[in-house]
Amino acid sequence: MLDIQPKPTGLIPPHGGRLINRVATGPEREHLLEHAQTLPALELTPRSLADLECIATGVYSPLVGFMGEADYQSVVADMRLANGLPWSIPVTLPAPESFAKTLRLDAEITLTWKDRPLAVLTVTDIYRPDKSEEARQVYRTDDPAHPGVAALFASGPVYLGGPIWLVNPIPHKNFLRYRLTPAETRAEFARRGWRTVVAFQTRNPIHRAHEYLQKVALEMVDGLFVNPLVGATKADDVPAEVRMRTYEVILSKYYPADRVLLGVFPAAMRYAGPREAILHAIARKNYGCTHFIVGRDHAGVGDYYGTYDAQKIFDAFTPEELGITPLKFEHAFYCKACGQMATTKTCPHDKEARVHLSGTKVREMLRRGEMPPPEFTRPEVAEILIRAYRDALGTSHGEA
Repeated sequence: MLDIQPKPTGLIPPHGGRLINRVATGPEREHLLEHAQTLPALELTPRSLADLECIATGVYSPLVGFMGEADYQSVVADMRLANGLPWSIPVTLPAPESFAKTLRLDAEITLTWKDRPLAVLTVTDIYRPDKSEEARQVYRTDDPAHPGVAALFASGPVYLGGPIWLVNPIPHKNFLRYRLTPAETRAEFARRGWRTVVAFQTRNPIHRAHEYLQKVALEMVDGLFVNPLVGATKADDVPAEVRMRTYEVILSKYYPADRVLLGVFPAAMRYAGPREAILHAIARKNYGCTHFIVGRDHAGVGDYYGTYDAQKIFDAFTPEELGITPLKFEHAFYCKACGQMATTKTCPHDKEARVHLSGTKVREMLRRGEMPPPEFTRPEVAEILIRAYRDALGTSHGEA
């Protein structure tokens, strides 16, 4: 089966030099789909489902499947694949012991979601990870209160590695117009004549500090790719459906339409802080981006990581081997004395002049129906969030 490459566009090369496409088509798909009905089936978790999509569509190029043991061990210990290519997060397929012990090497299995066949995997590796070591290396903690660590420890004790072929589409029902593959974003960047593109990762609504970082970056490049993560997140994160409405309204009112593209990032959130920042950068390189915004506590949670650890980790790689340029920004705020957005690099005033609201305080205001100050967030965004909080409170109190 051919892994067909898109035509050259003059954009940045994918990670490893080749954009992966593991989506079966035509007669080969029909054959594999029929074959899948005869194979042992492993039901995917939400995280494994997201990883499958990222592998199949090239978001995780150069991976062609779930990691075997050699790549896994190398990534955990050294943040590199076994061939030396930078890679920071293990992309593995956990399985129950009872299922794994029925398999042999080179066996084929079907990966399912809600009992529907999605992919066929050829098993090249069956191995038992040291999850405590994986947690300490990848998450910098083995504290089960960390959401990424909790998900790791809750997953199956055996990992299966091997290449995959997607035989049915991932069953999405939302954000369909924004579900762009790397091949599609690269084609759109080329159509717009963009050669330099900055990516912005977010799992939160865009507030004024985010807007400031994006627009500073946009002064330096041809285009901005706003790429919010819509895979699995923590229960207390703002739901993706609400966040997407905020992105649509702020981009339509405050950004030049011909210089911004909105597309969703299907990965699951791991909250791995610095290591996840590297993975997020590599994925955006595969989408065709040349630059990547890394702000305060990127992909962090709680107080597990230092404020700017996610920026410092990029120093572990040379610019040539990583291939995408991180734009490292200080925490931004509105300064009442300056009368504009600023950071500590540009503002001489003390904290009393700065408008800074914690996430907890903002959520409390929204629950009370209070509008956060416009120096913190655009009124259009605040209105969407207030309505969402009211609806959530109404639902929790039994309202229709």
